[in-house]
Amino acid sequence: MNDAKEEIKSRLSVEDVVGQYVELKRAGRNLKGRSPWGVDKTPSFMVSPEKGIWHDFSANKGGDIFTFIMEVEGVSFKEALEKLAGQAGVDLSKYRGGDPAVSKKKLRAKEALALATKYYQACLVRSKPVCEYVFYKRNLNRSTVKEFKIGYAPPSGRALLAVLKKHGFTESELDTAGLLNRFKTDLFRDRMTVPFIDTAGNVIGFTARILGKGEPKYLNTPETLLFNKSKFIFGLFQAKESIRRNGFVVIVEGNMDVISSHQAGVKEAVATSGTAMTEHHLKSLANLTSDIRLAYDGDEAGVKATERAIMMAGDLGIDLTVISDYHGAKDPDELIQKDPKLWQEAVNNCIPAVDWLLHKYEENLDLYSSTGKRKYSDIALKLLSYVKDEVERASYEEKVAKKLGVEVGILREKGERLQQKLAQAPHRYLKKPKTSIKSDQLERFENSLLALKIFGGITKTNIPFEIPDDDTKLSELELIFNSEHEILDGIDLEKEAAELLARYEGELNRIKIQSLSMQLEDLDEESDAYEKILREIHDLQKSKK
Repeated sequence: MNDAKEEIKSRLSVEDVVGQYVELKRAGRNLKGRSPWGVDKTPSFMVSPEKGIWHDFSANKGGDIFTFIMEVEGVSFKEALEKLAGQAGVDLSKYRGGDPAVSKKKLRAKEALALATKYYQACLVRSKPVCEYVFYKRNLNRSTVKEFKIGYAPPSGRALLAVLKKHGFTESELDTAGLLNRFKTDLFRDRMTVPFIDTAGNVIGFTARILGKGEPKYLNTPETLLFNKSKFIFGLFQAKESIRRNGFVVIVEGNMDVISSHQAGVKEAVATSGTAMTEHHLKSLANLTSDIRLAYDGDEAGVKATERAIMMAGDLGIDLTVISDYHGAKDPDELIQKDPKLWQEAVNNCIPAVDWLLHKYEENLDLYSSTGKRKYSDIALKLLSYVKDEVERASYEEKVAKKLGVEVGILREKGERLQQKLAQAPHRYLKKPKTSIKSDQLERFENSLLALKIFGGITKTNIPFEIPDDDTKLSELELIFNSEHEILDGIDLEKEAAELLARYEGELNRIKIQSLSMQLEDLDEESDAYEKILREIHDLQKSKK
């Protein structure tokens, strides 16, 4: 696809693509604007028309027009390529490789799903009882029904099958699209249908709610060539503009919560659609905003989901908040039916996820007993290990120590012992996920050091990074150097490089300790490997002091 990329780049300028999302103003040879991720207080987003690249210094992101669309839209490279090809008028079929049979299957599946959506919408309009359910019982208005393409699957087991066959689709193609059950008849019957729409606007599946009694209440499209539940985010297609514009996203538990929230004016709501939140979900949303708000129930399942989210977010360097005041309602949908303004207020009154979770444990444990204090301190310390900012973590340690009635030093000593020994956590949901540890700060240091090495003429400081051969990356590094280091003279550049290298090594040391600590969880405490890793951690901790 390199030829296709170059053809698109020749037709679309970086300032035109970025300018659709960021207001740019001339700053010498470059253009400057505010971060589309809302993380800067002053303009720190730079575009170089000459080089065809961009860099956001506040969010530590950069690249060409393809990486920009991937980041700002939260999509894959393939989706970004297709979007920009459409804008540039480039026919990608001339450049496609891979298996043409699979590509054809996907295309036919999309066509079948698009036609099924229109058929279901027509069935909704023709059925008075279903309209009464949708518009009066569910309290959805016509604008919402149209926006989310809500429809109705009739009770006949062959209604959709017959319609699509008339349009030339085979049973095999409909099966590939996830529209048939194991008996090769319609999967959805007598249900309100809501399409799963990807970020490019294509229907890739459905969720369908039964209208009367019966199980399951909701039936979703199975995994197909198009639909992957661990990656799909329901409502993101409808929400992404509001998320970008207002700088936050609300993750609710149910698809109907999303639809009701949009109708109530909170159009930043999305859901993970019948599956637990994954690292991919969090990364996709973090590409759009750093303000991620969870609207989970306060029951045991909600607490577990929040724990998992905090652990994943901590490893990814993402801060989470929780929306908790439902005014007695069990979920956002019920609260919205009660009063949409109360939901809007709840969204604005979110609290840090760690605070919310600690409060839940305070409610469930007896902090007047020694056992309760031990359990609470174990859980709290394990949870705080995911708080990366040292000042923020110290603040939480002081709060926890005060709650337990002990000196903060005693709590920290216990934290250090737990980190070194990593005894089994008393709460089974606090096990660290096996995710790769990535530090944005580490990447920031690497970029700055490379910029100094390549464009600053650094010779005394040994910067241990290979010079990249990618032209886009080199152009981005030049932009970083010109913006951050060009005003310094040669002596200051050497000093700047030495200081940055020391900070880089300190951050690298911290990440090594965290990675080794995660490895310990899979080892027997009596094994030689366990003792070896403990010694490595101890040596690394000594070298930090």
